[in-house]
Amino acid sequence: MPAFLQADGERHSVRLLDLSAGGAKLDCRASLPSGTAVILDCGTLNRSAVVRWQNEGVLGLCFDSELDAREVSALIARSKALAARMETRD
Repeated sequence: MPAFLQADGERHSVRLLDLSAGGAKLDCRASLPSGTAVILDCGTLNRSAVVRWQNEGVLGLCFDSELDAREVSALIARSKALAARMETRD
């Protein structure tokens, strides 16, 4: 799912690859060192986090506070809706 990552006053386009209540894995072309404070913006979600690791364009975040079940469900529903929309375009 497409998203944005705000770090050090810059906004980066990213792709959300995996999500849990405690963090996320992103496809991210920006080089951000571990410990960098960021904000993940996925439309319905705007969550502060810290970069925990980065390897070959994939970045791991740890949220400052865990997502609740409602937030996770909303993101899953949005992701499924975007995937279905993309399939109908092809």
